[in-house]
Amino acid sequence: MSGTRSSGMHIRVNPEIKANVEPILAAIGLSFSDVFNLTLNQIYLKRRIPFELSDVQLTENGYTLEFEERVLAEAEKAYAAVANGTAKLYKNAEELFADLDAEDDDD
Repeated sequence: MSGTRSSGMHIRVNPEIKANVEPILAAIGLSFSDVFNLTLNQIYLKRRIPFELSDVQLTENGYTLEFEERVLAEAEKAYAAVANGTAKLYKNAEELFADLDAEDDDD
């Protein structure tokens, strides 16, 4: 990966945190870009966030509460559509894909 060209990225940062962190990074000879690149490299190497996310609570299924609630709400809608007869049902995958292709053609 070294030797590859750089890619620009724009990120938003809390200005108060940025102002407080900037002198700390400068004292150890790092820029925000250096820290961001170090973090991304660690994510790539370890295949995980390289620090603890103690404030993030995951459900027993390993998802954030917000994501799991959204999935469950969509599932409830799907169950309701099947129960009231408004769901679009398919006999097999071929039928589903044919319908999806037809929808793409309509767009």
